Amino acid sequence: MHAIKAACVQAAPVFLDLQATLDKTEALVREAAGKGAKLVAFPETWLPGYPWWIWLGAPIEGMGFVPRYHANSIALESLEMARLQEIAADSAVTLVTGFSERDGGSLYMSQAIIGPEGDPLLVRRKLKPTHVERAVFGEGDGSGLTVVDAPFGRLGALNCWEHLQPLVKMALYAQGEEVHVASWPSFCLYRDVAYAFGPEVNNGASMLYAVEGGCYVLASSALVSQQMIDMLCDRPEKIKLLSPLTGKPGGGFSMIYGPDGRPLCSPLPEDQEGILYADLDSAHITIAKSAADPVGHYSRPDVVRLVVNKTRRKVMSVVGEDASSAAEQEIPQLEDAVL
Repeated sequence: MHAIKAACVQAAPVFLDLQATLDKTEALVREAAGKGAKLVAFPETWLPGYPWWIWLGAPIEGMGFVPRYHANSIALESLEMARLQEIAADSAVTLVTGFSERDGGSLYMSQAIIGPEGDPLLVRRKLKPTHVERAVFGEGDGSGLTVVDAPFGRLGALNCWEHLQPLVKMALYAQGEEVHVASWPSFCLYRDVAYAFGPEVNNGASMLYAVEGGCYVLASSALVSQQMIDMLCDRPEKIKLLSPLTGKPGGGFSMIYGPDGRPLCSPLPEDQEGILYADLDSAHITIAKSAADPVGHYSRPDVVRLVVNKTRRKVMSVVGEDASSAAEQEIPQLEDAVL
């Protein structure tokens, strides 16, 4: 890894408006690049926003949002994905963003890693949507559980509570991850009722990831905007659930952590949009891993091991039509990761 300046976005999308949020993405990337950033990180399902209605009432209450959310999600082979690639290339940055991926009639909580020349380095899907997220999104597979070679070093990404799944984390640590993007939604929901959904626990998860992996972590979280409150909260009790500031925008708790767990910048107020910056230097990774390298001198693979299935899941395999049919019969490729 070589030293770079990294940028971590804290902002609200233009909710359920893909084109407007792409415009906002471009503006934020240009701002970050103008200040020297070579890596820019965005929140979970930044495009077109996190579907908060799933937490605010019975499933039938949010059904009216479903067609619009689907229409404003991104297919991989689309003009919108091409535009994300152009945004990265125009500013010469590595871009990591969460988005709702549309694949036929299904949606997935995906992350795209795009290189500074606009080349797609990785698109991955959240392995297990959390709780009521499963009413909207499907599951990913092990093919996206991958650390890529970015121009500055080894880069990986996970969504939200994937940072509470020990084996998922270990699968990235074992691939030599040096910089990690932790994409989160805003931390508003049920804050006084379910403490684990709040910023204290989830920022703690990002910090612990940095310490465990001996890597830098860009923890990007979104805001709940006034637009979102107005659209989603048709009853006073929904406002209390969605907004920690009693009907006002908020919920942003972004941070950048060093490999020893320390915050590398000052936080923004939870109701303020902006970009956090930090300089990332490989020397701090070396120091951290000299104390505890979870896949090297601080591991015991003779006692415990992790097996990762990186097979891309398919619902149909074609056989018997031509000589290429054998390639369609996918055999799981299991990779050992040292633990």
